Amino acid sequence: MSIDRRRLIVSALLAAGFALMYWHVFAKLVHDWWTDDNYSHGFLIIPIALYLAWERRRAFADAPLRLSIFGLIVVIGSIAVLLAGILGAELFLTRISILGTVAGSVLFLFGWRRLRILAFPLAFLFLMIPLPAIIFNQIAFPLQLFASRVGELALTTVDIPVLREGNVLILANTSLEVAEACSGIRSLVSLLTLGIVFGYFADQRGWVRALIALSTIPIAVITNGARVAGTGVAAHQFGPGAAEGFLHEFSGWVIFVLAFMMIITLQWLLVRLVPPRTPAVPAVT
Repeated sequence: MSIDRRRLIVSALLAAGFALMYWHVFAKLVHDWWTDDNYSHGFLIIPIALYLAWERRRAFADAPLRLSIFGLIVVIGSIAVLLAGILGAELFLTRISILGTVAGSVLFLFGWRRLRILAFPLAFLFLMIPLPAIIFNQIAFPLQLFASRVGELALTTVDIPVLREGNVLILANTSLEVAEACSGIRSLVSLLTLGIVFGYFADQRGWVRALIALSTIPIAVITNGARVAGTGVAAHQFGPGAAEGFLHEFSGWVIFVLAFMMIITLQWLLVRLVPPRTPAVPAVT
């Protein structure tokens, strides 16, 4: 039996084993994407990661092919993490083991060089996995407090009387609670994903891509604070109805578009301030 055919059989066995072990994990993951607005972008992650991998197909094919037994150890370790997650009812462990199993399989079948080529698409898959509740809450609650402080400061600045109690803004005609859904973490996760994709296609320089991705964090936090402030002003001027229903949801989309425009502006400024180097074209004599 040829080496290529043997590798094909091993790949098929690994794929079948992967599907058998992880179908229930993926089913629950898809359910969470569908029901949790914080992670509805998860539906886009796998198609984008597959495109990023396909984009590297030539480099992947040209890289030396060396089987690594260490990859099998990584797969076994990832399966152990899967089992620990199942026994401990910890969804994050079962889901994060997906990345270890895929990376270990690539390493086992194709070697380190080809794994490095696929490192970015594989790392990108991490964005499809919801954070553990304990970490999510540690992020969301400070964001709620920050947004409420920004709202209080903005309302005070425009001479609108307001009293803040924790994450609740008390106005003369209504009270606004900066709930978890208004903490900005939803736009933060979505904007981070969008920033990574935009930076990847907009600029070839690694430091620019990293800066664009990192910039999404303060941009998301600041724009969400502005949204809370704007909601407070609208509620004071037009009544509680301005802070609810369609207008509230629409303002979220407007702020998200504004945040993305800020990312585009940042990338434009970086190109103008630090233009990418172009290879010199030899003179024709």
